[in-house]
Amino acid sequence: MSTEDSRPVRLRVAPSPTGDPHVGTAYMSMFDLAFARQQGGQFVLRIEDTDQARFREDSEQQIYDTLAWLGLTHDEGPDVGGPYAPYRQSERLETYKPYADRLLAEGKAYHCWCSSERLKEMREKQQALKQPTGYDRLCHGKTKEERASLPGFTDEPVVRMFIPDDVDLTFTDLIRGLVSAPRPDDQVIVKADGFPTYHLAVVVDDHEMGITHVVRGEEWISSTPKHVLLYDWLGLAKPHFAHMPLLRDEKKAKISKRKSPWARLTWFQEQGYLPEALLNFLALLGYPPIIEPDGTEREIFTFAEFTERFDWAKVNTVGPIFNLEKLNWLNGHYIRELEVGDLAGRLLPFLYADGVLPQQPSLPQLGRLQEITGLIQTRMSLLTEATALVRPFYVEDDQLEIADDARAQLKDGAKEVLDAAITALEPISGSIGKPDGTGVEWTHDRIETALREAIVDGLGIKPRLAFGPLRTAVSGQKVSPPLFESMQILGKASVLARLERLRDSL
Repeated sequence: MSTEDSRPVRLRVAPSPTGDPHVGTAYMSMFDLAFARQQGGQFVLRIEDTDQARFREDSEQQIYDTLAWLGLTHDEGPDVGGPYAPYRQSERLETYKPYADRLLAEGKAYHCWCSSERLKEMREKQQALKQPTGYDRLCHGKTKEERASLPGFTDEPVVRMFIPDDVDLTFTDLIRGLVSAPRPDDQVIVKADGFPTYHLAVVVDDHEMGITHVVRGEEWISSTPKHVLLYDWLGLAKPHFAHMPLLRDEKKAKISKRKSPWARLTWFQEQGYLPEALLNFLALLGYPPIIEPDGTEREIFTFAEFTERFDWAKVNTVGPIFNLEKLNWLNGHYIRELEVGDLAGRLLPFLYADGVLPQQPSLPQLGRLQEITGLIQTRMSLLTEATALVRPFYVEDDQLEIADDARAQLKDGAKEVLDAAITALEPISGSIGKPDGTGVEWTHDRIETALREAIVDGLGIKPRLAFGPLRTAVSGQKVSPPLFESMQILGKASVLARLERLRDSL
């Protein structure tokens, strides 16, 4: 199959705005963008909105927002413009008509007036007789009047391709090499409403936009001979094809938004995943890890590293299983690698959504968040997990809720432990010290020393059991950020108020 290799490299992703963006859109975009950047080419976003029945107004904006969140920036598209505008199919309807008219005039396509009822009956009959399903060409070669005299006629025809007997069913794929596809039937290329189907629109748009490499899921392999035929019939330069392995769920089925919440791209934002981690994960689903000079594998890499070493021949051909445990591990790693200030900034939208902080936090509130973030950074694998850890630092002392599991683990001696802690902490000054930062007594080291002397040495309680009641009193949780550092951040007045409140409730 000949292609024009001298053309500047141009790739596109062409999602449909029919609900929340699919994670597959990001998966394809990532591979597109890596190759485009590596080759000094362009990455185009085209919106395929000809499915008017399933079109959703907010969906297109979500596509822009989620791809921008991931840093998968397109060079041309409906929102940024470009030399091949318009980039929405619904705004290009006049573009397709001359191509369809030419195919009709040359006998390579024909009008079909069969009603949907007739087509349904035809399919059911073929299935009952265990025949291949496909259009039986009842309308081929007939005028409208000739066809109207037969059953199952409708006034609004579609346009079908006339697939020749000698159609070539093989093509070269950048990932898979020589591929054989099943024989297609006479595919509809223009619907009764005048809108093109995917098959005609994709060929025309890719040609008119100068697309050199068509990257899509392996489910489109069976359609490729039809597309190659259209390129040949219309005398257009063919692109290179790369059919990516489909993302699969734990049952090895193609992932769908109906069955898997994580098939929605917005889900990853809602759950508190970092875009860097998600990109790294998606890359590993379709591509091998980096092999270091000493032969070891490295699974953690940047998008720039992925781009630099990208090669279509290395893309997996087997559909990868979407392993959320692996993604959570990667996300935890990326969270730990962030600067504390950066991480605190990324936590703000979640803390605001959960009512922990106002939308415009004060400087003291932000300062405290910076301190807390350093404590909890190693204790999260998702940004959403911060809320439970951070909330106790922003509630009034008498409003702190003690979780049932935290209260249930308190032993008989808890009251005695709390009394000893209050007595040990009372003498430590809670003042903020001198302007130069010296003279501060309420530090985690001083707090820890006093509490160990009072509870571990004084009461003879083992260190691993000694501080459970204090943790419950201060955070309300069974698991909390480091205890003594938390006490330092909260300040003496809050800590003593919380210790006394729990003691008095026992």
